[in-house]
Amino acid sequence: MRIRNNKGFTLIELLIVVAIIGIIAAIAIPGLLRARMSGNEASAIGSLRAINSGQATFASSCGSGNYANTLVGLSQPPTGAPVGTEGFVSLDLAADPANKSGYLVTLTAGAAAAGNPAPVSCNPATLVATYFAGADPVTPNSTGTRYFGTNQGGTIYQALNAAVAVTQTGAPAGAAPIQ
Repeated sequence: MRIRNNKGFTLIELLIVVAIIGIIAAIAIPGLLRARMSGNEASAIGSLRAINSGQATFASSCGSGNYANTLVGLSQPPTGAPVGTEGFVSLDLAADPANKSGYLVTLTAGAAAAGNPAPVSCNPATLVATYFAGADPVTPNSTGTRYFGTNQGGTIYQALNAAVAVTQTGAPAGAAPIQ
């Protein structure tokens, strides 16, 4: 009589392991998707903060107290600056609109800058007295669940079901400030 030396796993053991891996994946994937959406939302908030900061710097150094009318204008360095000088926001926000981390970031210009003589920008941007920046998820409930907006007041507002209404001053209707 021969004694068999079977080494390895049976088909049943392999199926059990695959089933356990499937169960763990089914539990983990929704958490990973929520974490990704949370990261996208944090990036959108960071983008709006960068726009507010860039606009404040632009207004004090380049715009005679006024703001740039587009993200493209805000991303350009002052005329005559040394080669390699960056603009007032990073180049990932240098498009109108900018698609960044699952959010569409836009800048809406307000009223034209007033003055006699009219103020002149130190770069190609047209000057405006107010602005509104918004960040909307590219695919709602997939890349993000909240909508964001801000204006020259610097407060970032959020809404859950629709884009934050464009307002040049004060709080937008139906939106709450981020805590």
